[in-house]
Amino acid sequence: MTGTDEEDTTIYDVVVNHEEQYSIWPTYRELPLGWKAVGVSGTKSHCLNHIGTVWTDMRPLSLRKQMEAGSRKVQ
Repeated sequence: MTGTDEEDTTIYDVVVNHEEQYSIWPTYRELPLGWKAVGVSGTKSHCLNHIGTVWTDMRPLSLRKQMEAGSRKVQ
């Protein structure tokens, strides 16, 4: 942990995009287009811990769907 992480008192929202990719965003800033809050907010470490728990497949949603469709064609 760096000195800046220790001093970070910012409250963050956990956000997700249409590809089900997660990130954190300061609560005081407007969300960028294409991102929505998932209802979890807190310190950076709290938010990152939540993401680590729920984001178990890093592949974008479109890739997961494409791979699933491809595997059904093979069978």
